[in-house]
Order: sequence, then C-alpha cells, then structure tokens
Amino acid sequence: MGSTLAIFGIAILSALCIAALGFTFISRETKTSQRMAQMAGPNRAKALRGEGEVDNNEKRRKQVQDTLNSLEEKQNASKKISLRTKLQRAGYETEPKKFHMISAGVGLAVAALIMLLGFAPIIALGAGFAAGFGMPRWILNFLVTRRQKAFLEEFANAIDVIVRGVKSGLPINDCLRIIANEAAEPVRTEFRDLVEGQKIGITLDQGLAKIFERMPLAEVNFFQIVLSIQAKSGGNLAEALTNLSKVLRERKKMRAKIQSVSQEAKSSAAIIGSLPPGVMAVLYLTSPDYLMPLIVTTTGNMIIVGGLMWMLVGVLVMRKMINFNF
Repeated sequence: MGSTLAIFGIAILSALCIAALGFTFISRETKTSQRMAQMAGPNRAKALRGEGEVDNNEKRRKQVQDTLNSLEEKQNASKKISLRTKLQRAGYETEPKKFHMISAGVGLAVAALIMLLGFAPIIALGAGFAAGFGMPRWILNFLVTRRQKAFLEEFANAIDVIVRGVKSGLPINDCLRIIANEAAEPVRTEFRDLVEGQKIGITLDQGLAKIFERMPLAEVNFFQIVLSIQAKSGGNLAEALTNLSKVLRERKKMRAKIQSVSQEAKSSAAIIGSLPPGVMAVLYLTSPDYLMPLIVTTTGNMIIVGGLMWMLVGVLVMRKMINFNF
C-alpha cells in the first residue's frame, strides 16, 4: 500500500513538472510570436522607436551614475585638510610658515605676560600653549565659517543669474563671467578664479572641483553635480538650475528655522558656561584674599588647571548637544 501511494505521488509530481515546462515554452513562444508580429506589422517603426528610447534612457542613466561615482571618488580622495587649504577657505593667501610664526609669537607673548603678572610658570605655560596653538586655529575656523555663510547668502542669487542668462540664450561661460564681475563677495572671488582658470585651459569640472575644495558645502556640491551631468548627458540646464535654486532657498529657510528653535538652548549653554569664570572674577575683585591660595600655591594651581579642563569638557559637550548638522 505504501509503495502504491509513493508511485502515485511520483506520477503526479512528474505530470505537474511536465505541465509547467509545457506552459513555459508555450508562453515564451506566444510572446515571441507577438513580438515578431509587432515588428513585422505596421507598428514596427513604433516598436523600434520605443526600443531606442529605452536604450537612450539606459545610456543616460549609466552616464549619470558614472558621473556621480567619479565626483564621489574625487571628494573622498583626500580626507586630511592641510593648513594651506584652511587659509584659502578663510580667504587668505598667507603661507603656512608665516601662520606658524605668528602663532608662536602670540604664544610666547602671552606666556611672558602671564609670568610678569606673577602667576606660576605652569599657568603661564598653559596660557601660552592655548594662545599659540589653540586661539589662532579657533580664529581661523571662525573666519572660514563666516566666509562660508557669506557665500551661501549670495550663492542662490548667482544661480538665478545663470538661469536667466541661459534662458535668454547666453552660453554658460558668459553667465559665469557675469557672476565673476558683478556678484558680491566671496562668490565673486571664487567664480573669478573659475573664469580665469578656464582661460588657461582648466576645464569646467576641474574649476568646480577647486571651488568645492575651497568651499566644501553641500550647495556647491549640488551645483557641481548638475553642471557635470548636464555637460556629459545633456538636458534642460535652465530647469535643472531653477530646481537647484529652489532647493538652496528651502535649505536656507530650514537653516534659519533650526537656528531660531535652538537659540534658547544656545543662550542657556552660554549662561551656564560663563557662570564659573564670572563668579571667580567677581570674587577676585571683591575678596581677593579668599582666592589667593588658588593662585600662590601649587595645589591651588593644580585645582585651577583641573577646573579649566572640566570646564572645557562641559563646554564641548554642550556645544555638541546644541549644534545640528543638516
């Protein structure tokens, strides 16, 4: 009985497999026949046109993907930022050697001033190191951030100039030249370098890569991608730049909204961070004898250094909590 059921099951499975294979071949032949009839019939030209459109779309999609991959590889090629690049981002052509000399001079001057005021050598050494190594770089980062903000304020208007120029029939190079002559700083300087580079044989992609190196902003990256894809794949440049301009303005609105929402937290962090040094300054002015053990003794100096380190950790933590990357 069991062997009979097994044979019966095998027969059913074999029949199902044969039926599935037959259905597959029949459906394939039917689709092939329909395709041949379509190609041989009056719709042959239409079918060929549709196939050509599919091929063009695939080719265009592949070109866009290759362009995006190449741009991403170029941007990820060098992660380490040199001091010369930071100076260029701040808008200065100063040599790094000169920057180091100025930093060392500031550090020595601050250390000597602290020593003349009668503080312990360890405090003078720490203040000199902070003034010579930390403060110049903090000022440099502040200048870079300020220049990037000024660039973003004008960049959307520069893209609108390109859109209007392209719609009126001007080539893209003439539009870039208009921005290089009439835009506000620092957009004018960046595009002037781009235009002057094209005069000596630098391509548009290479010039845009240089701008992105000096202005590592997402908006500049968007602009570079749009122009690179348009140059390699074609398309409506005016429409693409119009959409880009809308995106940049919406990002600007979102940035302003985030800043307004987080302003309360930033104010609270500023008050909390300024309380300890403010209280110490008031006590030093009103009751200097109360704070003298912290200044004239080694243990007091170590307590001051430890307190400053914990203050720095607290300020960095609060800064991390109230800053938003978007």
